[in-house]
Amino acid sequence: MRATSAFLFAAGWFLQSACAALIPATVEERSLECVVKPKIFIISMLKSEASNKPNRLLTIVLWQFDPEATVWWGIDEFDILAMNITVPGFSPLFPEAHCTADGEICQIVIGESEINAATSIMALAYSSRFDLTSTYFLVAGIAGVNPEVATICSVTFARYAVQVALQYEFSQLEIPSNFSTGYVPLGATTPDEYPENIYGTEVFEVNQNLQKIAAGFARKATLNDSDDAILYRANYAANEAYAAGAAPSGPSVVECDTATSDVYFSGTQLSEAFSNYTTLMTNGTGNYCTTAQEDNATLEAFMRAAVNKLVDFSRIIIMRTASDFDRPYPGEAATTNLFWAEQGAFEPAIQNIYLAGIKVVEGILDNWNSTFAGGVNASNYIGKSPY
Repeated sequence: MRATSAFLFAAGWFLQSACAALIPATVEERSLECVVKPKIFIISMLKSEASNKPNRLLTIVLWQFDPEATVWWGIDEFDILAMNITVPGFSPLFPEAHCTADGEICQIVIGESEINAATSIMALAYSSRFDLTSTYFLVAGIAGVNPEVATICSVTFARYAVQVALQYEFSQLEIPSNFSTGYVPLGATTPDEYPENIYGTEVFEVNQNLQKIAAGFARKATLNDSDDAILYRANYAANEAYAAGAAPSGPSVVECDTATSDVYFSGTQLSEAFSNYTTLMTNGTGNYCTTAQEDNATLEAFMRAAVNKLVDFSRIIIMRTASDFDRPYPGEAATTNLFWAEQGAFEPAIQNIYLAGIKVVEGILDNWNSTFAGGVNASNYIGKSPY
């Protein structure tokens, strides 16, 4: 009896220390000595639907909030919850990284806002549980959308992320008559001047060749729409400048850029001001399209990790789906657009994270040996923008 017990103990210890992949990680985490090397990491955020509706690591998917995260759970293609790894420094609300049993695909939920994003990504990048040196990161969340560029329910892929609110701010009631906005670049004295003071997080540029490849994969998807979204976007046809927002053909995949702001802004004046700032900070090459709260913070954390050779900055993809318009249609109040309008885009935008994102994940995995293992060479500058 004692020999049998000793044998079982020894066998159990051996299997645990060897980090055997067949041990169900949903019941017990793999041993702390096991290093997971994903090919893809999905980054997710967290947001409640109420805020948007009226009354190998081979790939890591980065999530900001819960619906954005759970859309990947229980799918046919893979089980992202097969292995769950508690990581010190993650959000106390989302303390675990989720991975497939083979460790090729993982997910982190970083929470909302710049602070949550930066701290969670830093904890991930410096965790001893992961080898992220060859991992692709898919930032996958929803966003507001500029009707001059795209429509609700669309899927966007960014080259630039611009921290639009990192400026001086004056109340609109107190600005001079020759100011178009209360936002003034740091160190400047008028809204259209380039900033004299640079903090270093204002603009990030990711691999444009990878951006285009990812968008190409996503275009294979059939995107979700809704009857309410079809009716709502039609209102934007009243302004010719909003032809892309009115889009009778419905949602599409668009290559355009994203704005980061902790302030959840809405309305024509602020959106135009931040569009102009995006143009200014990218020397006319950026195209302001989506609004989010995390991306520059996520990218700064990755940049610091890349300097220490923990991640490859050229392997980052920024995908945002359009859950609402960033401004009202002609004749609608800005508060109505944000608080009360039935835009009908939240649920399709959430579903389109998965519908488009799964094509990106599968495209990377299916072409790993031929294209992605060695990396996709960037033909553009990547990192902190030189502009």
